Amino acid sequence: MSERLRIGWIGTGVMGGHMAGHLQAAGFPLTVYNRSKAKAEHLLGQGAQWAESPSALAAVSDVVFSIVGYPKDVEEVMLGGQGALNGLAGGGILCDMTTSSPTLAERIAKAAADKGCIALDAPVTGGDVGARDAKLSIFVGGDKAGYDKIKPCLEKMGPNILHCGPAGFGQRGKLANQIAIAGVMFSVCESLFFAQEAGLDVAKWVDLVVPGSAGSLAMGNLGRRAMKGDYDPGFFIDHFIKDLGLCLEECRRMRIVLPGLAAAEQMYRAMQAQGQGGKGTQALVLGLAALSGKQWRTHC
Repeated sequence: MSERLRIGWIGTGVMGGHMAGHLQAAGFPLTVYNRSKAKAEHLLGQGAQWAESPSALAAVSDVVFSIVGYPKDVEEVMLGGQGALNGLAGGGILCDMTTSSPTLAERIAKAAADKGCIALDAPVTGGDVGARDAKLSIFVGGDKAGYDKIKPCLEKMGPNILHCGPAGFGQRGKLANQIAIAGVMFSVCESLFFAQEAGLDVAKWVDLVVPGSAGSLAMGNLGRRAMKGDYDPGFFIDHFIKDLGLCLEECRRMRIVLPGLAAAEQMYRAMQAQGQGGKGTQALVLGLAALSGKQWRTHC
């Protein structure tokens, strides 16, 4: 049954374009919408159909996926006047894969249920490489029957999928993940900068560290990008600040204190204020060097 699902896809950027492409390659009929049509041309060239609005897209889809920038964008493409829910027929499914607000996910799920539809929240982790290689991890919240129906679609995007609970719980799972990443990126970038300033051969040091207990996917991937002076975004600093802000908002709601999370958010905000929000999160090493009045050099 899943192979007959008509897929609508909203958001064909750094990650969404790859994710939609995997569904298209698997034979799912695909209709796309993006604010910039040019970013969808690679999908249109492979036979995808274009829709002029999220509502028009939903009208010809059984399942509508979205991965956009910020919660306000999610609200607009899902619940706005030309939003997907307005065009979706009863029994249809919305699945937002943006990292967004758990509260908003709950509100979308309720609005969908009131119309006889299902809304899931299914944010992902793995960055541009995971999206390209279909190796994303996916956190899903919402109706279990809806999850079961679209799971074959999700499996085309990544092998690691968890139904975390009711609406909003996919977002909570992803926010916990982002808290972990914030700490890992600090340790990766601080250790790289320390190695440089200590006079080590940073490239050889990284080769030794990555397979050991101090190694990580972040060190092996983003750390090596930083060593080459490659700050292109697998994940934008601007978007990471959004995620960390959502984490802090949930912490306030839960009445818990996470000092490391707060420190990471402040450091990335400082970089954003310096005009570096369009860089990838590995550019943190530049900010750490600047704090000491030093420069980060390339090591490759």
